Amino acid sequence: MKKFDKPVLMPLCALGTIAFLYVPLIAVASFSVNNSRFGLTWEGFTWKWYAALFHNEQILEACWNTLFLAGVSTAIATVVGTALAIGMSRFPWGKKTASFFEFNLYMPVITPEIVFAGALVIAFATLRYFSSIFEPGMVNMIIGHVTFQVAFVALVVRSRLASFNNEIEEASRDLYASNGYTLRKVILPMLTPGIVSGAMLAFTLSLDDFIISFFTAGPTSVTLPLYIFAEVHRGITPKIHALSTVGLLLTICLVVASEKMSNKSKEKESSHA
Repeated sequence: MKKFDKPVLMPLCALGTIAFLYVPLIAVASFSVNNSRFGLTWEGFTWKWYAALFHNEQILEACWNTLFLAGVSTAIATVVGTALAIGMSRFPWGKKTASFFEFNLYMPVITPEIVFAGALVIAFATLRYFSSIFEPGMVNMIIGHVTFQVAFVALVVRSRLASFNNEIEEASRDLYASNGYTLRKVILPMLTPGIVSGAMLAFTLSLDDFIISFFTAGPTSVTLPLYIFAEVHRGITPKIHALSTVGLLLTICLVVASEKMSNKSKEKESSHA
């Protein structure tokens, strides 16, 4: 029996997995440039469905709400998550306290999103007894997104802190630099790639989020995922395919930018070493 130098099954499984993941996305992109309004038949290439997106007031409003929500929540989560990561890594916590913080940091990541969203509904219902600002709407959505974004930012920044060369920080303290000066001039510049990567991840998660947005949104704070969900119930049209393709391309651009920044940081560190 002839023996193969390389296994055939593993490459086939890899190609099959890639096809399973990306063929549906390619199908959506192809339907977005199909001149046919309904059905799966190809009736020619067209950009008119993309042009129609920019003349639809509901879509433009949903785009603005999505970008505003993602931008504000990411900014807050990046500051809080970075501070949390530095505090957990640099303060001499006891073993039990450190384990407690570690457990609570991973909870938003591993908790099912539907459970998290239900808890937020109860929390906001309680807070409405004290202030009407917690009525369903943009404020609730920002708070809801920040609560799960913080954990992802903190985890990315902590992984960056773990790869630090502590000798630079120790040299700064040996030269009588204050804690504030060391933080501004040494720690934060070295953390910048991790902070930016964490912010991009948080921004992407906010753009794609549906469940938490659905449970906290108001009538004037509809985001793109909510708009697409509502439109699908009326029937999938090429405009929805075009809108989904634009969202996919934006997500890919963010991931590629984050990966390039991470690679540049590694190259810079290896050159300094």
